Amino acid sequence: MQGSPASLWHQIPLPVRRGRRPGSPGLVAAAVALACFNWVAGASAASPPQNITGAQAQPASGEEQMPDLGGVPTPLAALLDEAARNNPQILAARDAWKAATLVPSQASTLPDPEFTVQQMSVGSPRPFAGFSNSDFAYLGLGVSQNLPYPGKLRLRGEIAGRDAAAKEDEYERTLRDVVEQVKEAYFRLSYEHEVLRVLYRDQTLLDQVEKAAEAHYAAGHGSQQDVLKAQLQQTRLLSEIEMHHYDHGRLQAQLKQLANRPVDAPEVVPETLAETPFSYSFDDLVALIRTQNPSMRSDQELVRRQGLQLELSHKDLYPDFDVQYMWQHTGSQFRDYYQLSFNVRVPIYRTRKQKAAIAEAADELNQSRRRYEADVQQVSFEIRDQYLAVETSTRLLKFYREGLIPQATAAFRAGLAAYEQNRSDFMSLFTSFMDVLTLDEEYWQKLADHETAVARLEELTGLKLR
Repeated sequence: MQGSPASLWHQIPLPVRRGRRPGSPGLVAAAVALACFNWVAGASAASPPQNITGAQAQPASGEEQMPDLGGVPTPLAALLDEAARNNPQILAARDAWKAATLVPSQASTLPDPEFTVQQMSVGSPRPFAGFSNSDFAYLGLGVSQNLPYPGKLRLRGEIAGRDAAAKEDEYERTLRDVVEQVKEAYFRLSYEHEVLRVLYRDQTLLDQVEKAAEAHYAAGHGSQQDVLKAQLQQTRLLSEIEMHHYDHGRLQAQLKQLANRPVDAPEVVPETLAETPFSYSFDDLVALIRTQNPSMRSDQELVRRQGLQLELSHKDLYPDFDVQYMWQHTGSQFRDYYQLSFNVRVPIYRTRKQKAAIAEAADELNQSRRRYEADVQQVSFEIRDQYLAVETSTRLLKFYREGLIPQATAAFRAGLAAYEQNRSDFMSLFTSFMDVLTLDEEYWQKLADHETAVARLEELTGLKLR
């Protein structure tokens, strides 16, 4: 990455004076400078982040060693494709959508006809009694068909179609949500890799600075407090490393869960974070809410569905019909009977049933409209929030690259020169150096926050910003 914090360490001068006696302040300062040089050289030659096993390497010669970060980075796009293929939530939402697409044809089709077989006996309960000597005994075959009032089946089919469209939007919403979770976890994992690299380099440097402080103290030019301060920072650094290992393991588990990988699958190795350029305005993003956000489209489908439901409720004020035809056969000496029936189901309880259903559908339509507008406002707020986060982090990253880190480096350089000339104490040098290390860690934190906000905007707007 151009202008990354690591490249700024090469600006630190390393003044070393000859002719100093052992234990003199200049020699101790030179030892500190040499420690800084060794750490900088290791930082500049460090390989890209690689696999972290979640456990620190065994110390060598009583010192904590940086673990092997080996492995081939997994591109984010490959991990997203894997999650889209295997994530159970996505697959379940897709199956629900496919199932919903099969409902409209069922809802818009006539009810199944009913077939009837009748047998009537005369003079005896025995089957077919009187069949040959009475024209009242017969064997009948019939069929009946229910006929809803014209327009009802069409409306039911359209309602089911709106439900299917809403399920499709829910599927896309689930897909985007999982994608956003994968991106966020991936960026946080990349941040953890970078921070662990910084912390292990910091740990090596602090060990060398601690030895320099001990030498300074042994020569009578320093205080025991300097040594204790360096040791305290070492302990704090070990605690921070352990916490970052915990976060690293938690993020690994989350990514495996989102990609539906086995728990014993190889760990994900992220690529190095890079800042995504961002050139959209807030108005450009808000304009995409109603057409590109799946939640908004789902709300729109619900509004349309409730409108159709209200129309269907009005249709229920009209009667449904039933047609039945039957053929009745008696003995051979008697003529057959043919019967046609036409039934009407009349909605006579309109006040308590149909009109109440109309009022219910109207209220639900108003509710869906209000919910849609509320969701638009909520998503607009979220876009505004994430937009400000992107804009702010973009400016902060520039401040870190062009201002804070170079200034902290210059302050450390001046402090090193002053310490060499015995015009500054150890604590001032230690504080200025820790400022540089802290700013390095904060830079990667802000970069991860920037990429997370961009991923959230991608989910809300449907844009491909990366």
